[in-house]
Amino acid sequence: MQKMNIWVILSILAATAFLIFLFVPRENVPPPNTRVVLEHTYRTYIAPSCFQEADATNFLEESTLAQAKELEYPPHSDCTAEAFKSNNESRFTSILKEFGVIEKESEDW
Repeated sequence: MQKMNIWVILSILAATAFLIFLFVPRENVPPPNTRVVLEHTYRTYIAPSCFQEADATNFLEESTLAQAKELEYPPHSDCTAEAFKSNNESRFTSILKEFGVIEKESEDW
């Protein structure tokens, strides 16, 4: 009987820890392998969703955000900076966004 009580208490503690893990807010940043367009003429990077409004030249390269940061390229415009801005949200909210239940703020990451 006492072993059963220990398992019930451990199960409740595990469930509580899991719920805390899901609902505690954390800072989300775009992953390093996020797609960007490097604009080598201006030495900037462009978010794919902002490419149509960017005044890009022909010296372009498709790359990753990690490569853009390594080259120390700044965002090409406010649109790009906004597209890759970090946010604070819970893991539960992130999961809902991945499944399409909640709309993502940025389609780029």
